[in-house]
Amino acid sequence: MFYREAGDFKTTYAEDNQTFPIKFDRYRYYAVMLFAFAVVPFVIDSYWLNAVFLPFLIYAIAAIGLNILVGYCGQVSLGTGGFMAVGAYAVYKLMTSFPDVSMIIHVLLAGVITAIVGVLFGLPSLRIKGFYLAVATLAAQFYLVWLFNRVPWFYNYSASGQISAPERFVFGVPITGANTASWATYLFCLVFVVFCAVIARNLTRGTVGRKWMAIRDMDIAAEIIGVDPLRAKLSAFAVSSFFVGISGALFFAVYLGAAEVGESFGITKSFLVLFMVIIGGLGSIFGSFAGAAFLVLLPVFLKNVLVGSLGWPTDIAAHLEFMIVGALIIIFLIAEPHGIAQLWRVAKEKLRLWPFPH
Repeated sequence: MFYREAGDFKTTYAEDNQTFPIKFDRYRYYAVMLFAFAVVPFVIDSYWLNAVFLPFLIYAIAAIGLNILVGYCGQVSLGTGGFMAVGAYAVYKLMTSFPDVSMIIHVLLAGVITAIVGVLFGLPSLRIKGFYLAVATLAAQFYLVWLFNRVPWFYNYSASGQISAPERFVFGVPITGANTASWATYLFCLVFVVFCAVIARNLTRGTVGRKWMAIRDMDIAAEIIGVDPLRAKLSAFAVSSFFVGISGALFFAVYLGAAEVGESFGITKSFLVLFMVIIGGLGSIFGSFAGAAFLVLLPVFLKNVLVGSLGWPTDIAAHLEFMIVGALIIIFLIAEPHGIAQLWRVAKEKLRLWPFPH
């Protein structure tokens, strides 16, 4: 009975068109943000940071980026890992070349560089789509991994071929390196997550997002009514790659600290982010968060319950994870293509009508 619009009056179009028109949703959002910024930093430890919070925040940014391209614009991409590698190597070169510049600027510039690369590899989308576009982005994945492996300039001529993040500070607090504090790295990533989510939410609800969805639903009809396919598709690739580049920069500099492109940003990374989008829900910002949370928490849950509590072998738990994820992808694609986000919407609608019959 508490989840109602009763007494929720709006006097302007802006109020009626806001992201959370129901007061309960707004209060819930404020409560989550307050908890994330004011409570979690004081109770988090290194285990929860590295096992749950940092992977969730970083993968959520990557899932938002891929969801913009696949879910909102309908352009299939299998090159997310390669674009994350662009962000990682871009932030590495910026950190080593301009050590006095703020880390915040480095991460944002890494996103911009990745956006430029994404536009270049998005040019084939003007002529091909569907399976052929997926193959083209898959080729971009392998090409980028090969490039970062074979050109020593990208890893500063290191003998091992690895890149390592030097120590950098934000407002006097170490964010990268060996002496980082859990609360600082968590807040640093959380700020970027909120920044990317707000931008994505506003873009998808505005004119740009409507053009993306028009291209996704029927590109020929969209062109007839005045949507420019060139600008719509390339803008989707640019925005998507910008977010993915930020996630790659954070994944390398804040989470891993050191990386090798083949191991850290291989094809499995592209499929992992794609599975997050499919399970969470195509065309949904909330679905990106839900999919990232599910695929980050699932291995942690299996490891702690099956291996830690029940004493199962580690390899069996890992194989069970693959079986669960594969089964869920098949189930969601057949029974609920819009994923966890649609299940959440249905649950909220039922709650709004409860206890009356549907």
